[in-house]
Amino acid sequence: PPGGPHVHVSKRNGVTTLTMNRPERFNGWTMEMMNELKAGLVRAAADDETQAVVLTGTGRYYSAGVNLGGTLAIGHPKHMHAMIVSHNQGLFDAFLDFPKPILVAANGSAIGAAVTSATLCDGIIAAEEATFSTPFAALSICPEGCSSVHFPRIMGAANAERMLGAEGWKPTAAEAREAGLIQWVVPADDLAEEAQRIAEEWIATGATRRFRDPDELDELKAVNARESIGVADSFLSAPFMQAQFKFLWGKKKRGPAMMFLGLWASRPLWSPLLRS
Repeated sequence: PPGGPHVHVSKRNGVTTLTMNRPERFNGWTMEMMNELKAGLVRAAADDETQAVVLTGTGRYYSAGVNLGGTLAIGHPKHMHAMIVSHNQGLFDAFLDFPKPILVAANGSAIGAAVTSATLCDGIIAAEEATFSTPFAALSICPEGCSSVHFPRIMGAANAERMLGAEGWKPTAAEAREAGLIQWVVPADDLAEEAQRIAEEWIATGATRRFRDPDELDELKAVNARESIGVADSFLSAPFMQAQFKFLWGKKKRGPAMMFLGLWASRPLWSPLLRS
């Protein structure tokens, strides 16, 4: 199929569909997945035949979010920090800067950056089985994807705190629609056609991107830049490394778990280099 091995591309009636296709890895965002996804958005933006985009996944997960084992490269602490800032900021700027209407069709569970990036699109339609989770507090990570500002706006401060804070609320599709996080819920078998119908309706009515107001766009890009520094600080913090080690060890992912254990244990030796 067009695209790459991780993101398939199809076109119909002015709608380009990007389908994340690593179901055995829960469509997690490795570096390869993110590069293909961003490349797909760049091509769709430049393609005159594409008037709207649908982003979806295959399998039981829409996406398990950023796969740290597939993105975090060990190196000098200052270089690691700069790399995390650059990649995090670039990921969400790709959604904010996209010039055409984009609809997320969540076929299953969405976690972390897969949720926050979806809220930077123009709408979210979900299969009934989908859930939405942003477990930043549990992982000792600061909110990202503009969620510190955007979540309270779209679903109120109380619901935003439930998702972003210590409770770690993971709403079902129906609950997410009730809260204002998403707009449509349909049976899984109807998801693809309903997403296509909505995207074609947007084209027919001349819909434009939500974030076209320069003031709002500039504000959210500044929020993204600020949050990205916080994410890098979080990723190189002792609580995060401890949480990652325990999480990965519990999942029997011994190799990645030991990487974080090593970073955690050696942190007193290398952390001063972050300030040098």
